[in-house]
Amino acid sequence: MTGNKGRWPKIDQDDGIEDVTLLILEWLGDQGVNAMIRIDAERLATNPNAPGCTFAANGGPLKHGMRAEGKTIQQCMTSALSLLREAGLSVPF
Repeated sequence: MTGNKGRWPKIDQDDGIEDVTLLILEWLGDQGVNAMIRIDAERLATNPNAPGCTFAANGGPLKHGMRAEGKTIQQCMTSALSLLREAGLSVPF
C-alpha cells in the first residue's frame, strides 16, 4: 500500500476506469477487502468473444464474495463498481 491514506491523487474525469483500477484495488485493500483483477489470455485465445477479464473480491465489509466479468477492463470494472456499491461500499472513484 502507499501509506498515503486520505491523500489520493487528483483523477482526470475524462480518463476511463482503466486508469484508476489499481487505485480502486488499493482502496479496497485499505477497507479490508481481498480483491483481484485477472486477464485470461488462454480464454481469449480459444474464444475471442469470451469475457477475458475477471474481478473478484471478498472479505472485509462484504457479506459475500463477488465476481464480475467483461470483455475489457472497462466493462469488467464498471460491473464490479456497480456490485460493490450495491453491497454498500462507496468506492471514491
